[in-house]
Amino acid sequence: MAIYDDLSALFINCSLKPSREPSNTDALMKVSQGVMTANGVRVEAIRAADLDIAPGVQPDMREHGFDRDDWPDVQAKVMAADILVIGTPIWLGDKSSICTRVVERLYGYSGKLNDKGQYAYYGRVAGCVITGNEDGAKHCAMNLLYSLQHLGYVIPPQADAGWVGEAGPGPSYADEGSGGPQNDFTQRNTTFAAWNLMHMARMLKDAGGLPAYGNLPEAWKAGARFDHPNPEYR
Repeated sequence: MAIYDDLSALFINCSLKPSREPSNTDALMKVSQGVMTANGVRVEAIRAADLDIAPGVQPDMREHGFDRDDWPDVQAKVMAADILVIGTPIWLGDKSSICTRVVERLYGYSGKLNDKGQYAYYGRVAGCVITGNEDGAKHCAMNLLYSLQHLGYVIPPQADAGWVGEAGPGPSYADEGSGGPQNDFTQRNTTFAAWNLMHMARMLKDAGGLPAYGNLPEAWKAGARFDHPNPEYR
């Protein structure tokens, strides 16, 4: 069996509640965190609502008119992690407004390059956790996983997990009697997602990331065409 104790994971909870308030998203994310911790992965969790994350798509919005921006410290944690898991509740069938802002800020760093000359997030894996008591879990996961792979993250098989209670007002995941913690489908998917994230992160780390050929923006700019069928294309 593979060893995972040299891997690290960052969980960003995009609940609208600060950490002094209980979060149903946090409760489900803890299942994934527990699987990873049991296998030696270094896990850190952030509640985005506790932070002053400025809007924008630049690495540091203090350089663009904002007096405060806590995002650069979060970005440093993102870049130090092999695994990124974003959690969000469902509001009006979509991810939270805080989650949208987190994705936008991740996007603001995606044009940077790694040591190989690839885009910065190459060689890392990502997944998501969704909770709510209305429809939209698959929609939110689809949106998040597309966004993360577009930025450069590798998305393993079944890298999302979620729980959706009865439509309309009713108990949320962590509420007594909700059935969420006993729901086999949710608990299975959360466990599988955690393992698939660890497996893929292990494979990428052992391989030294993705091969640096055919995906180098500076080489493309300089005229390399990486077997493009029309090498004269400019």
